[in-house]
Amino acid sequence: MNNKNIETATLGGGCFWCVEAVFQEIKGVETIVSGYSGGNAPGKPTYREVCSGLTGHAEVIQLTFDADTISFKDILTVFMTSHDPTTLNRQGADRGTQYRSVIYYHDEKQKEVAEEVLKELASYYQDPIVTELSPLDIFYEAEDYHQDYYRNNQSQGYCSAVITPKLNKLRQMHRDKLKVTVS
Repeated sequence: MNNKNIETATLGGGCFWCVEAVFQEIKGVETIVSGYSGGNAPGKPTYREVCSGLTGHAEVIQLTFDADTISFKDILTVFMTSHDPTTLNRQGADRGTQYRSVIYYHDEKQKEVAEEVLKELASYYQDPIVTELSPLDIFYEAEDYHQDYYRNNQSQGYCSAVITPKLNKLRQMHRDKLKVTVS
């Protein structure tokens, strides 16, 4: 019998490989699927189409989490402090609307919590937060080779140059929320 209080969150903060790698380390996170959301093109988009910037989709992850282990507010706090939510349509060298910072809420309660977190974290950043807050419409799962990308490609240049430092920062900032204790 499963007594877990499972909820779903859909978040975009640049390349989905980065966001996926961050949440793989957070206790209470059950599943993570990389994908696309927020676009206006008909049908399921491909990675190439999303990267063109013409579909309007963002690279996102959709995760399920045990809300008795980690709250949606804590999920958002980790998310907002593990990428730069002050750069419009950009994370580092990744540029385009597909890399926008976005929270797709699943219900009004998530919307309220997200508004609260955005307000609370505004003073944390020197520049204004530009994270989009929108209702989730459709989530499309990305191609198989995008799933579990960092774990499968840690020695790849992008992973070692961009994702590994991001994970080191996460391990310092959110040590209490990690699945494995880091000394």
